[in-house]
Amino acid sequence: MSTPPPPGDRQPRDPYGPPPATRPQGAPGPGPYARGAPGPGPYAQGAPGPGPCGPVGRPYGAPVSVNALAVAALVLGVLCFLPAAGLVPGLIALRQIRRSGQSGRGMATAGVVLSAAGIALWAVALSTGAASTAWEGLKDGARGNESLSLHKGDCFDAPGGLEGDTYDVDRVPCGGRHDGEVFAVVTLPGGAFPGDTRITDVADEKCYALKDQYAMDTWAMPADVGVYYLMPSRESWRYGDRAITCLFGNTEEGAGLTGSLRGDPTTLDPDQMAFLSAAGALDTALADEPGKTPEDDLAAHRVWATEVHDVLGEQIEALRGHSWPAGARTPVADLVANLEDARAEWRKAGTAGDAETYHAHYDKAYGSVDGPATVTARKALGLATTPPVLGREGKKDSAAQV
Repeated sequence: MSTPPPPGDRQPRDPYGPPPATRPQGAPGPGPYARGAPGPGPYAQGAPGPGPCGPVGRPYGAPVSVNALAVAALVLGVLCFLPAAGLVPGLIALRQIRRSGQSGRGMATAGVVLSAAGIALWAVALSTGAASTAWEGLKDGARGNESLSLHKGDCFDAPGGLEGDTYDVDRVPCGGRHDGEVFAVVTLPGGAFPGDTRITDVADEKCYALKDQYAMDTWAMPADVGVYYLMPSRESWRYGDRAITCLFGNTEEGAGLTGSLRGDPTTLDPDQMAFLSAAGALDTALADEPGKTPEDDLAAHRVWATEVHDVLGEQIEALRGHSWPAGARTPVADLVANLEDARAEWRKAGTAGDAETYHAHYDKAYGSVDGPATVTARKALGLATTPPVLGREGKKDSAAQV
């Protein structure tokens, strides 16, 4: 048998109205939420909120999308070379965000601010001419200057001359007439621009030390050829120029070079290399002569004469130990005999008791170097046979040549 419902109003109770004065036994308790009934909060479950700032029609807890124009405005605002590109998208994005409730207000604002700052900077640059200078520099850096791409062994013409603007050069074959020939490239470390004076000091040190590795036969170097170098400027340094380009050029204004001056393992045979290596070691030792005269500093000259004596001994052994071709054996043997005589004179100069005695042995020693026996040996090996320019004292004037 079923129990009839209790008497009274059978209309459903307002869930938000006041609780009934009495409740039947077994009915739900008077807690804040009736079981199964919606809560008393301001929003019914699943319904949109009525607040003025709430997203109309967006379910509670749904993710908020980012406004695409806000992202575009920020990106374009960062690109300073397009200063106004982010301004309009940023303003549109701010208006859309206010209406739709999307996120991205900070990005849109940043894009507007950066674009406005970019416009101001470009206005200043245009009024001062800095923009034109920067653009020209950018174009030069993008296409690359020809002088920055020169390599060891390259020959070139410089329309402005070696003493002028040599950052505009034309690479040409070395067989014909040309303004310069690159014999070394020295790369400087990165960092801040070191200054013209420092770069010049490095160029002086490195280029003169490397020239004889490229042109080993000093007898083949024309007397009117000098050492030049192309150096990075403050402007080219900004675009990555770190190269000191060491080159040979004619010291006579308007004159050029004809043919390559290269004489290294790429152009010489083993016999020529052996001979020139010995000659180069002796030339290096002779170039270290003290600056003061024997009368002013006899002790320093005696030390130097002893060093030359020792170097000669090493090179004599090297010449004797090499296997020369048949046509060069006798000429080289005669040269070695002359070098032995020169070595003996250097030994005596190294023990001289006064400047006069020193000069006597010094002159005899130089007389046995680069004499007729040297010319004959060079001819047999296919090397240059014209002695280099001599200085006022009859010594090999290497500095005058280059």
